[in-house]
Amino acid sequence: MSIQWFPGHMTKARRQIEEKLKLIDVTIELLDARIPLSSRNPMIDDILRHKPRLVLLNKSDLADPGATAAWVAFFREQGLAALPIDAVSGHQINQIVPQCRTLLEDKIAAQVRKGITPRAIRALIVGIPNVGKSTLINRLAGRKIAATGDKPGVTKAQQWIKIGGEAELLDTPGILWPKFEDQMVGYRLAATGAIKEEILQIEEIAFYAVKYMSLHYGATMKERFALEELPGPDRGAEEVVAVMEAIGRKRGCLLSGGRVDLGKTSTLLLRELRAGKLGRISFERPGE
Repeated sequence: MSIQWFPGHMTKARRQIEEKLKLIDVTIELLDARIPLSSRNPMIDDILRHKPRLVLLNKSDLADPGATAAWVAFFREQGLAALPIDAVSGHQINQIVPQCRTLLEDKIAAQVRKGITPRAIRALIVGIPNVGKSTLINRLAGRKIAATGDKPGVTKAQQWIKIGGEAELLDTPGILWPKFEDQMVGYRLAATGAIKEEILQIEEIAFYAVKYMSLHYGATMKERFALEELPGPDRGAEEVVAVMEAIGRKRGCLLSGGRVDLGKTSTLLLRELRAGKLGRISFERPGE
C-alpha cells in the first residue's frame, strides 16, 4: 500500500506556519499516543527549527500505558519535554501552560531583570489531521472555538485563541507529508483513523490491525471476540483471514449463503478499536 495525500491546504499550512514563527515563543507538537512516531510529520523539525517545544501525547486513554511511559522517556532523551494527555476528559490539560512556562523560564527571567513585564505566552500548536487539536483547544479555552469532527481535515485556517490571560495559541490546519515511504506508517495512521477511509482498502487495514493485535494483545483479542485461535508469530495471510471470518460470524456480518462479509467485519473491528472497546492498545514502541 502506497499512500500519497498532500492536499493544497496542507502546502499552504506549512508556508503560513513558517511565516508566523517569528511571533511564537514556544511550539506544541500534538501526537497520537498510540502511534507517536507515525503521527509525527517528519518535516516538523525542519519547520519548527530551534523553537522550544512541548510534545503532547494525546489520546493516552486509548494507548497502552507501558508503551506511553516508554515514549515519554524516549522524547525526553531527545531533549524534548513530553506530556501524556487526553483532550476529551481533560487529563493533565492543566499542566500544558506551566510546562510551556518552564521551557521559557530563562527568557522570562531575563525580561524580569530588564524590568519588562512578561506578556502572555504565544504558542503554536501543530499536528497531523484528526490527532485532536481542535478538541484540545476547546478544552484549554473552556468554550467551543475550534471546529471538531471525527474525520481528518476539519481545521482549514489559522486562528489565535486566548487561554485565560496566560497564553495565546495559534491553531493551524493539520499537515501531512507528500508520501509515506514506510508502508507501516500508512497502516498505523489508517488503523487509528488519521486518514480518510475513502482512499483506503478497509480490509487491508483491518487485516494489519488483527495481525498486530494478535501478536501483542492476543489475550484481549480472544476475550473480546471469543476466539479460540489466533495467527502465529509468522502471521500468515490465511490465518488472518480465518480470524477475520471468525469475528464476522460471531458478530453476524454475513452475506447470502452464510459467507462472511469481510468489508462489514473490517468496519466493525476498526470502529471498536478506535473507540477503545478492544482495550488500551499502542501500535508502536520505541526501538521496534
